[in-house]
Amino acid sequence: MEEIYVRDLMSTNVEMMAPTLSLGEVAGAMVEQSKSCMIIGQNKHPLGIVTERDLARVLVGSQHELGLMKRPVADFMSYPVLTVNQDESLYEAVVVARSERVRHLPVVDDDDNIVGIVTHRDLANAHFHVIEIQAAVIEKSIARQTRELLAANRELQAMSMEDHLLDIGNRRAMEVDLAHTHAAFLRYGRPYGVVMLDVDYFKRYNDHHGHNAGDQALQLVASFLKDEIRGTDRLYRYGGEELLLLLPEATPELALRSAWRLVNGLEECEIPHGTSPDGKMTISAGAAAIGPDDHMESWQALVELADRGLYAAKDAGRNRAVLNLSPRADHSSRRQQQGGKVLPIKR
Repeated sequence: MEEIYVRDLMSTNVEMMAPTLSLGEVAGAMVEQSKSCMIIGQNKHPLGIVTERDLARVLVGSQHELGLMKRPVADFMSYPVLTVNQDESLYEAVVVARSERVRHLPVVDDDDNIVGIVTHRDLANAHFHVIEIQAAVIEKSIARQTRELLAANRELQAMSMEDHLLDIGNRRAMEVDLAHTHAAFLRYGRPYGVVMLDVDYFKRYNDHHGHNAGDQALQLVASFLKDEIRGTDRLYRYGGEELLLLLPEATPELALRSAWRLVNGLEECEIPHGTSPDGKMTISAGAAAIGPDDHMESWQALVELADRGLYAAKDAGRNRAVLNLSPRADHSSRRQQQGGKVLPIKR
């Protein structure tokens, strides 16, 4: 089945209003045109977005402020605006909308000029339409036992965004999310961090208890992590017993604190692990983050930094977290720093 692209879904009936216009003018235009959002920008470049939810929040929180509707809309718009390229796939757009929890995605061309908009409903309808088509192909293929069955199954797997064992994001969705998060860093300087997590002595656990028990242990670990992370953070299965935590708007210090909270918290759960020296399930973590003063061309480089931090945590005795600083970062700290890595004292 051919890939579906954003340009096939987007509405081209999109208007952009200047950030100098008042909130009242923008709200009036939304009402007049029956629009649920309005893109704010200049010279075809989107700068922010105002949605019905934004207007409701502003009005409820500022009931007693006089002249509210006369103030510039730039004071109220969501900024920076999250966009997708018209040549991105339906899958990529769904991952971005789901990860960022947004219902409106302005669409831009390669020059960052606005060309359309897609909504949560557009994406959901297209996504379910694809699944329905593929399900029909599978149903017909069962009787024929042809190659279409395998092709349809591959298509369904490719559309999946979750690791079905752990009920968290899968590797493909992780890569899409990281790519968009890093693009926002390059464009706006928005900081973010990643934490690589690995279950300690997991091979011993599998060898001793079997793979079914290993799967159940991983489910317990993933369930704990999902309950502990911030609402804006995203957890993905990197591979095997390795997980990746994406931390939007995170400083290195926050990334490290988050990693330690998860390390210590899992230890306190006391999930039995008879083949571990600790007698319970533990994790090691490597953290890394970048901000406006850092230079990093790809998200892969940041993940590599965090991965090296994870190996340092393993070498230092496991059941701990290590922050691996960006090569150009300058962070003062009382923690011991060696070879670009910050090794905090446990607890």
